Amino acid sequence: MKSPSTRAKPATTAHHHGAASTLLSGAGVRVTDARLNVLSELLSSHRALSHLEVQDALPDMDRVTLYRALDCLTDAGLAHKISGDDRVFRYSTGSETAGNKDHPAQHQHGHFKCTRCARVFCLDDAKQPPGLREQLQATLQTTLGRGFQSHDIELTIKGWCADCAK
Repeated sequence: MKSPSTRAKPATTAHHHGAASTLLSGAGVRVTDARLNVLSELLSSHRALSHLEVQDALPDMDRVTLYRALDCLTDAGLAHKISGDDRVFRYSTGSETAGNKDHPAQHQHGHFKCTRCARVFCLDDAKQPPGLREQLQATLQTTLGRGFQSHDIELTIKGWCADCAK
């Protein structure tokens, strides 16, 4: 299985570092090299990355520091953690607005998972039909009755990515 590179080109690395620094500061998170590098890597990717993929992209960073940086970014609402049926967590910045420590950004969009190569892609909120969350909430209440309120929506569409469908 071939996996296309998700690494940023050197010309765009500075752009991603600048954006990462701004996001970290805006979320009230102390800017460290580890957090900056991990967030930059997630921002430069066009898909969700596993811990191992981030580790491969940042080989000089030790595993514990990487886990701590990912946890910090997730807690701050700058990235979200996607649980897969393969028991591998993947991380993405997605398209949602960054939150803060008191009100992290809700992870309210769908994902596409390729069942051949296991890559996971976020379905950007802007590309979803308007009112999808409201439709799902209405379906929840119609199906289960009044009083049920969702706080998180996990929607995964499975199929083959463009590379694997060839």
